[in-house]
Amino acid sequence: MSASIYILAIESSCDDTAAAVIHNGKILSNVVASQKIHEEYGGVVPELASRAHQQNIVPVVDQAIKKAGIDKKDLNAIAFTRGPGLMGSLLVGSSFAKSLAMGLDIPLIEVNHMQAHILAHFIDEPTQTKPGFPFIAVTISGGHTQIVKVNDYFDMEIIGQTIDDAVGEAFDKSAKILGLPYPGGPLVDKYAQQGNPKAFPFTKPKVPGLDFSFSGLKTAILYFVQKQQIENPNFIEENMADICASIQHTIVEYLMDNIKKAVKQTGIKEVAIGGGVSANSGIRKALKDAENQYGWKTHIPKFEYCTDNAAMIAIVGELKYKNKDFSELNIGSKARMEF
Repeated sequence: MSASIYILAIESSCDDTAAAVIHNGKILSNVVASQKIHEEYGGVVPELASRAHQQNIVPVVDQAIKKAGIDKKDLNAIAFTRGPGLMGSLLVGSSFAKSLAMGLDIPLIEVNHMQAHILAHFIDEPTQTKPGFPFIAVTISGGHTQIVKVNDYFDMEIIGQTIDDAVGEAFDKSAKILGLPYPGGPLVDKYAQQGNPKAFPFTKPKVPGLDFSFSGLKTAILYFVQKQQIENPNFIEENMADICASIQHTIVEYLMDNIKKAVKQTGIKEVAIGGGVSANSGIRKALKDAENQYGWKTHIPKFEYCTDNAAMIAIVGELKYKNKDFSELNIGSKARMEF
């Protein structure tokens, strides 16, 4: 591979506008503009998200190219998130990527957002290890919960996934029940670290195979809190740390049960996690404990590569560039997308 391959990547699947530049596996810049406006509404508002992307995309891309210390004429290809995600948000990123690729007369590379979360492990980064094939990938975020058997860079098979809410939603909605602001997942994690995880036992959902369901758990938490508040109106304030610790313990244990089953079924003891919820301290600790207890090899990416970011789009773009796997300029965005 030539020493001068520079790829610009654009990610706009939800409410973060991101751009990154990669050079031979190394991330030269990784810029993210988050949208604060959604906090007022307790969740992402698609129409507001796409408008904010339109405002952010030019400065974000400009900053990514400047931070990388290159000129846009040095770029060899543009990679972008095709899907899955919010349609309006995806269209802003894809339209910009197409225009820039056409203007610079360089190849366009479409990237599957979910594959990118998994392949973020292959970014050249001194602080993170690269998994060997085959490995089990666990993608946990606000919109997704998947267990994937990864045979090669682009040979992936979903062996378990949520049948309703994603794990990130379970954290955020539990936080909302407790009156915590959006996004509540990180706050649940923060309180959980001071609480007793066995204070309030919640029943783990029962779903066949390696699939997950989080909607029942969320309802159970709601009913439990409402019942306690009838007896003691200050129940939440007085027990916040213990409630959060108990919720987190239940969710983490539920995730780990299925990961253990996946390892047993496949015989693959190499496990890599990705997605925004992989920043959760309880999940990170449970994985490290499993590594020591069962002899697994676990891989956890840097925090900045866990949440939605363009660095993960860039590494996929580079892998596809090596294979000359380019896209036509008329390629459409997809809100729903399988591997």
